[in-house]
Amino acid sequence: MLSLRLLPLRSFAARASLILAVTLALVALDLTCRISAPPLAAALWPAGAREWPQGRWHAEDRGRIPMPEGTPAAHASSLLPMPPGHASSLIAFWFAGTRESAADVQIAASALDRRTQQWSPARFVVNADAVGRQLGSGVRRLGNPVAWLDARGRIHLFVVATGLGGWAAGRILHLQQSGEANSFDQLQFEPVRVLPLSWLWNISFLVRTAPLLLADGGMVLPVYFELGVKYPVALRFDAEGGFVGMVRISRRPNLLQPSLLTLGETRWLALMRNHAAAGRVAAARTDNAGTDWVDLPDLSLTNPNASIAGMGLHPGHMVLAHNSSAASRSVLDLSSSTDGLRWRLERTLEHGGPGDEFSYPAMAWVDGKLWISYTDGRRRIAWQRFIYRPD
Repeated sequence: MLSLRLLPLRSFAARASLILAVTLALVALDLTCRISAPPLAAALWPAGAREWPQGRWHAEDRGRIPMPEGTPAAHASSLLPMPPGHASSLIAFWFAGTRESAADVQIAASALDRRTQQWSPARFVVNADAVGRQLGSGVRRLGNPVAWLDARGRIHLFVVATGLGGWAAGRILHLQQSGEANSFDQLQFEPVRVLPLSWLWNISFLVRTAPLLLADGGMVLPVYFELGVKYPVALRFDAEGGFVGMVRISRRPNLLQPSLLTLGETRWLALMRNHAAAGRVAAARTDNAGTDWVDLPDLSLTNPNASIAGMGLHPGHMVLAHNSSAASRSVLDLSSSTDGLRWRLERTLEHGGPGDEFSYPAMAWVDGKLWISYTDGRRRIAWQRFIYRPD
């Protein structure tokens, strides 16, 4: 066995390069050993399985979600539709604090009252220090949250957390609703665990986009790895929130933040943020419910290294919120497609000037309407609501 003492490590850069190379090799070996195909399960259509007539999306309303008092920065929202009969039709989660990566960043939430259609005052529902104490390990920073409702009606949160090393060394915390709270004011979360995605301290896996819901009550959670190389992974969870398995979506080294769209019950599409210069939205497809994935040619849509949000609403109708300016995140568009590969512009959601940012969109189908939330200038979370009308 080669001793590390024999290597001519005469500089910090050489040592760092060796550590990075060994780390990447071990992580790659870990993924090769751990990746397994989850059992087949059909995806659900958010808007039902019936086909829609030709039509257009029409804007109904727009606004901003309330911020926690005295909090100047917000980013990375996630929208959770609630079941019929619940007092809230929609709950939004995001991270907020004095700035991104600040020590005071927490996970904030606000609920949309189903009767009044008003957002509740925002409040913090996850605190890094409290979670760290409960887990028995240090949590320095919190980031992107993604929410899911299991078969029992419990809310699960998957949240990016860091210790030492910043976002590239992030881990995914799995939290779930504690107790049987029926109102938003009583909503609290407790940690389940750090997701066991790698024996190498589970580092450099992050979450950003919404899960794909399955007919068996479970879901597929799209996540990504970004230490050195960047690639997307699909995690499978059962109806109770138990982690079942993981499958790598793409073999390309520069893709992250996958968004999963339903093409058919077992045919799904992954559209991805492209980290390459002058990138286009990247794509991969599975024809067997995520057992295997194959890379597709990039779409014609420009991607300025920015997060996207897509959804297959019903057979033959998909929607995508995406930044379309090659040099910035100042333009945010809503596009539609019949096959997920060819897209037409429905409308421009935001068009700003130099220095403006409208980014990290999220989508939800709620009570027959499409909701889109997104970061507005890293200071607040904006939303828009649309209804589909036949021609």
